Amino acid sequence: MNGTVLHRPRRFALLAGLTAAVLLGAWFALGRSWLQPRLGFVEYKMLNPLDMPTAIAAAPDGTIWFTIDLTDAIGRLRGGKVERLPTHMANLEPIGLGIAPDGAAWYTDNAGHAITRVAPEGEVNRFPLDTASVRLGRLAVAADGAAWFAEETGLSITRFKDGTLTRHIYDSARGGPYGVALAADGSVWATLQSGDQLLHISADDKMTALDLPQRNAVASDIAVAPDGSVWFLEVRADRIAHYAGGTFNEIPVNTRNAGLSGLTIGRDGTIWFGMLRTGAIGRLRAGAITSFPLPRDHARPYTLTTDHEGNVWYADISGYVGMIPAADAER
Repeated sequence: MNGTVLHRPRRFALLAGLTAAVLLGAWFALGRSWLQPRLGFVEYKMLNPLDMPTAIAAAPDGTIWFTIDLTDAIGRLRGGKVERLPTHMANLEPIGLGIAPDGAAWYTDNAGHAITRVAPEGEVNRFPLDTASVRLGRLAVAADGAAWFAEETGLSITRFKDGTLTRHIYDSARGGPYGVALAADGSVWATLQSGDQLLHISADDKMTALDLPQRNAVASDIAVAPDGSVWFLEVRADRIAHYAGGTFNEIPVNTRNAGLSGLTIGRDGTIWFGMLRTGAIGRLRAGAITSFPLPRDHARPYTLTTDHEGNVWYADISGYVGMIPAADAER
């Protein structure tokens, strides 16, 4: 009797130890996901189920603009309501979008062989490019109203202002310009994908090409922080890269073939990016990367932007525009 009684606690302790081991293993196997911070997502479904939001940008008044591929409209979100404004021509890969100080949206218009301006009132004006073929990358609008865009067919980072095109053509035929970002000092940064380079254009139009640390990284989207440092995506290398003070630094995403696409810098300096193939939004803060799956299966976040209130927005080509509220994005 006593022997039986004495063995019960040991048996219980063994079972408890095994249970604890199983729970601990599950905890690590799940990557401690239940301890990861959670984000609130606010999403807006497209009015047309076939619409594919492509590029996204925030206007000074808080309006969110987005291009829509393969349709004759551009999208706008105001006061929680999605709108479609006619552009009178079907879009084709309108992946570049920027908002001017006057609130007008400028976007890359491959189908129209142009860059196109849509006024807040909806008026559409196309400004044709003088090349036989047109393939354009990202676009950004400077404080002076100049639209800068990557012109792959012209091997140029091109400025359009007051009706005049100014091309900054670089020597390397390997280039493949894609991302464009504007710095506070009036300079412009761009990524040259097949050239494995960053291109810097100073305020006085001097061009400098910088070789990336590794070959075939495929640099794509780019953004400039308030301190002048440059952040960009390396799609094939699955890395977030940083350039400052003449030095490159690369941070692995640790998700193979993540499909990095879209990059924005939050008000607090946090780096946000899309993970197209995993249906998630990535965050880089204090050297650590965290991914947050979107609340739908088959989500495809393609581009991101931050508005003046600190909300992080994304265009999801599966048919949604979404937001991470500033209260979540900055905590």
